[in-house]
Amino acid sequence: MNRYSVQGRCKKGNTLAQFSIDPPLAVEKTFHFKTIDEAKEAPLVQQLFYLPFVKSVSIQEGSIKIERFNILEWEDVLTEVAEQLQNYLNDGGEILNGELVSKQVPVTVYAEQTPNPAVMKFVANKMLVDELQEFKSIDDTKSAPLAQALFHFSYVKEVFIDTNYISITKYEVADWDSITMEIREFVRAHLADGKAVITQLAEKKQHSEKAPNIERTPTEQQIVKILDEYIKPAVASDGGNIAFSQYDEAKKEVEVVLQGACSGCPSSTFTLKNGIENMLKEMMPGKVATVSAING
Repeated sequence: MNRYSVQGRCKKGNTLAQFSIDPPLAVEKTFHFKTIDEAKEAPLVQQLFYLPFVKSVSIQEGSIKIERFNILEWEDVLTEVAEQLQNYLNDGGEILNGELVSKQVPVTVYAEQTPNPAVMKFVANKMLVDELQEFKSIDDTKSAPLAQALFHFSYVKEVFIDTNYISITKYEVADWDSITMEIREFVRAHLADGKAVITQLAEKKQHSEKAPNIERTPTEQQIVKILDEYIKPAVASDGGNIAFSQYDEAKKEVEVVLQGACSGCPSSTFTLKNGIENMLKEMMPGKVATVSAING
């Protein structure tokens, strides 16, 4: 019988931890569970849900990802959870029962236009990633098999993945009428075959918003909170993201990064000035004068 070794890792402040398992589990697909009831055919995952801080669990061949509630920090329990997983596996505990493994979960993907004519949004009926991922070229896709495969289409310029959708930016050499169905079916087949979207947690963070260990001033924290609560849900529905970059207190200027469908969008300037800038001015009087943006 295999002797398993489990190592946990998590960036400070992140709610998601990854537990690498050696040798890899005999799991051909990625399974995601949000409640203990969903995990009735996954004994290992059920055990994890008995821990009061566990919010969701994803299990795949080489690792298990666990999302926590904000009642504690991972640094307080990371070692203990890794040991619990290791002991469970080495005691011969069941991972997934045969009925779950044999189930063929139907995958659907539909295409949705965005305000950016160069970008199309492809929405799946399942969770794709735990945190957004942006790829400007195939060189960035070492740990992203789906994005890497999409770049082999000559007309794919950029790939942005968040939660349950993929925003694809195309070159002008093709029009959406002729390529949308091809991409939609390719993505659907990739997911239906149980192939990975992301094989490991991203190591490099491109913007300060993604680095929770960076200390922010109270004003910066307030800006990020407003962006998260009022702006991001709207732009996510359009296939994009707006990330906080920096704040110049002397100039009262906020800089944000446009990602996905927002990057290079003709209407982004209007959204920036008439949406984000006005909202920040109104909600933070005297602290924000202008908002500028760079494309991610």
